[in-house]
Amino acid sequence: MTVYHFVGIKGSGMSALAQILHDMNYSVQGSDVEKYFFTQAGLERSGIKILPFDEKNIEPGMTIIAGNAFPDSHMEIQRAMELGLPVIRYHRFLGDFMKNFTSVGITGAHGKTSTTGLLAHVMRGAKPTSFLIGDGTGKGDQDAQYFVFEACEYRRHFLSYHPDYAIMTNIDFDHPDYFSSIEDVFEAFQEMALQVGKGIIACGDDEQLQRIQAKVPVLFYGFSEENDFQARNVTTSEEGTSFEVYVRNTYYESFSIPTFGNHNVLNALAVIALCQYEEVEVEAVKQQLKTFTGVKRRFSEKELGRQVIIDDYAHHPTEITATIDSARKKYPDKEIVAVFQPHTFTRTQTFLSDFAGSLNLADKVYLCEIFGSARENQGKLTIEDLREKIPGAELLNEENTAPLLEHQNSVILFMGAGDIQKFQVAYEDLVVSK
Repeated sequence: MTVYHFVGIKGSGMSALAQILHDMNYSVQGSDVEKYFFTQAGLERSGIKILPFDEKNIEPGMTIIAGNAFPDSHMEIQRAMELGLPVIRYHRFLGDFMKNFTSVGITGAHGKTSTTGLLAHVMRGAKPTSFLIGDGTGKGDQDAQYFVFEACEYRRHFLSYHPDYAIMTNIDFDHPDYFSSIEDVFEAFQEMALQVGKGIIACGDDEQLQRIQAKVPVLFYGFSEENDFQARNVTTSEEGTSFEVYVRNTYYESFSIPTFGNHNVLNALAVIALCQYEEVEVEAVKQQLKTFTGVKRRFSEKELGRQVIIDDYAHHPTEITATIDSARKKYPDKEIVAVFQPHTFTRTQTFLSDFAGSLNLADKVYLCEIFGSARENQGKLTIEDLREKIPGAELLNEENTAPLLEHQNSVILFMGAGDIQKFQVAYEDLVVSK
C-alpha cells in the first residue's frame, strides 16, 4: 500500500484530508514548516507523523499530495518528480476522492466553514458521513455514504470539484489579490454551479446568488417569503435561537440552535433544506442542531473573570459585522471590545472604509499591525490608515496588552485570519500573572 505524503500538511484543508485518509486506514505522513499552527492538533491526536521540510522525506513508492501554497520548485516536489512519483495537487485529489460518495460541497464568501461543520454534525447523526472542514478538522468513515466538504473559491480551486450538491451561502467581493471585481467572483460561482450534479441550495436573500443559473434544481433559503425555505418568527433566549421553517409558505417544523445571530439561522436553514431534500429524518436533524458546539476559531468562547474572551476568524467587513452582532445578541448587557488584526495589505487597502464601518459597531476598538502573507508581506498603507477612520481606536501590541484590563464587564473579540491568537495568549498570560 502506498504512503500518502502531504507537502504542507498543516494547511487547513491538507490537515483535514490527512485525517480522513488516516481514519480510512491509509498510511499517511506529511511535512511543513516547524512553526506551530492550530491545525496540527488533530494530526497529533491521530498520531500522524509531521516532519520538517526535507527532500529526504520523499521515498520511492509514495504518492505525493501537494498543498496549493507550494510551487513545483519546492524541494520535496522536485525530489518526487525526480523519482517519478505521482504528485497530485490537494484540490485535484479531493475532486477525485469525492466521487466515491454522495458529495455535498459548501461554498460562499462567508460562512462556509461554520455551515460545513454544522452539516457534518447533523448528517453524522443520521447517516455514515465523512467530512472535511476548513478549520483543519477531518473525519473519515469507512462505511460513509456521504462526503461533506468545504469548497474554497480562492483562485477558483473549487472548479476541480463536481459535487452532487452544493450549498452556496453568499457571493461577496474578497481575495482582491486574485479576483478583480464582484462580477469576477460571480462568474467563478456561476461556473461552479454548472458542475453540480443533483441540486443547489442557495441563499435567496443574497442578490448575487439570485442570478445563479444551473442544470439542476436550485432551492433558495432565507428570511424573505420568495424563498423555498423561509425562517420565520425568530426568537432568542439565553440558550440560543429558535425559529419556524416554512417550505414554499407552508409550515414545516420548528428548530432551535445554541448560537446567536441571523447568519447562524441562515446556516441552519441551509442544512435543513439539504436534509429535507435528501429525506433525512427531521427529528434527527432537530436533535443534532441543538447539540452543535461550533468549529475552531468561529466564536470560540472562554471566560476570564468578568470578561468573555472570543476567538474568531473574521477577516472581512461582512464577517466582522456578523461576529459583533452575535456578541451583542448573546451578551446584551456587556461592553463589546474589538481587537482586530487585518489580514493582507491588499484586502486592507480594498476594504479600508468598510473595515472602519464594521469595527465602529463595537464599543471600543484596538488594532494590531497588518498581517502579511507568503505572497505579500508589505504594502502602501499602514495600520494607521485604518486607525484614523475609527474614532477612539488604539493600537495594541503583543508586548503590552494591559489596556484590555480596563474593560472588565466586557466581551473581548479577538478577530483575524493571521496570528491574532498570539495577542489573546499574551493577554491571558497577563491576567493570570496579576
